[in-house]
Amino acid sequence: MTSSISARVAELGLTLEAAASPAANYVPFVQEGNLLFISGQISRKGGQPACLGRLGDELTDDQGIEAARLAALGVLSQIAAATGDRLERVARVVRLGVFVASTPDFNRHSAVANGASDLMVDVFGAAGRHARSAVGVASLPAGVAIEVEAVISLTSA
Repeated sequence: MTSSISARVAELGLTLEAAASPAANYVPFVQEGNLLFISGQISRKGGQPACLGRLGDELTDDQGIEAARLAALGVLSQIAAATGDRLERVARVVRLGVFVASTPDFNRHSAVANGASDLMVDVFGAAGRHARSAVGVASLPAGVAIEVEAVISLTSA
């Protein structure tokens, strides 16, 4: 396996963008002991909010899966920023929280959230398997369809 998160993402044919700055009064990540808490990351492309709308309305399940993948790339950008882009520092992806902007009758949150979960496993292998919540919400920041937060276990520096 490669030695950096960005190189592993590139091997998968994806691009790791620069870590997004906070949009309000919070920090993008906090490390407490060996745990790294990543604030919610929205789906972005080219630094701009992407995949706008709600599942069950404007967006298809496949578009939701892509939005979850893009938001998970934002999580990876924050992990890279926190670890100096060192893949070997990630001992385990402990938990993902996936928020899905959806209509009240939409019920495939878990399938859409797999876009984020699958990316974690693709990047970190078995260490990418995690506990997860997938929750439907009325709206998300900037009108995006997906937001992903994470808890990551790190090795010692």
